[in-house]
Amino acid sequence: METEEIVNRVAVSGIVSLDLEELYHPGERVLYDIKDNLWQGMILKEKDFREFLKAHDWTQYKGKNVAIICSEDAIVPTWAYMLLAVQLEPYANAIVFGDLNALEDKLFADAISKLDISEFESKRVVVKGCSKFNVPISAYVEISRLLKPIVQSLMFGEPCSTVPLYKKPKSSISSSIA
Repeated sequence: METEEIVNRVAVSGIVSLDLEELYHPGERVLYDIKDNLWQGMILKEKDFREFLKAHDWTQYKGKNVAIICSEDAIVPTWAYMLLAVQLEPYANAIVFGDLNALEDKLFADAISKLDISEFESKRVVVKGCSKFNVPISAYVEISRLLKPIVQSLMFGEPCSTVPLYKKPKSSISSSIA
């Protein structure tokens, strides 16, 4: 009895898999809430704030990813956030104004901007959907925007089970004989 060879159709399909999880920055995420610098939870006093900035140990943010917010309903001058960024810049890997979700969006946007997308040109690409880390939707939107103009087709999911997103139209063959 002759046995049929099992063929892995996914392996021979020419589909290229892109796993955004591989772009996850492993650095610690930290939320810096400027509310701790407010006088009576309402006002930021410039003199006190500047003294705090001089005395604070900024080295503790070395290699960390920092999101800066104010969780209190207070008017915080723009320069206060700028001063925090100036102090954090020599140490932190990334700094954003916003919550931890905004920080994650920035980390992925930075990583995607460094990708060499030319390797996906004219390929059938599936962007993996399952991951151990929380990949923000903004990363999926950005990679779709970047890949659509250059790929043959774009899919979401796993190579064995995909959701089609885009397929380049077949070139119209013009029969213009001179």
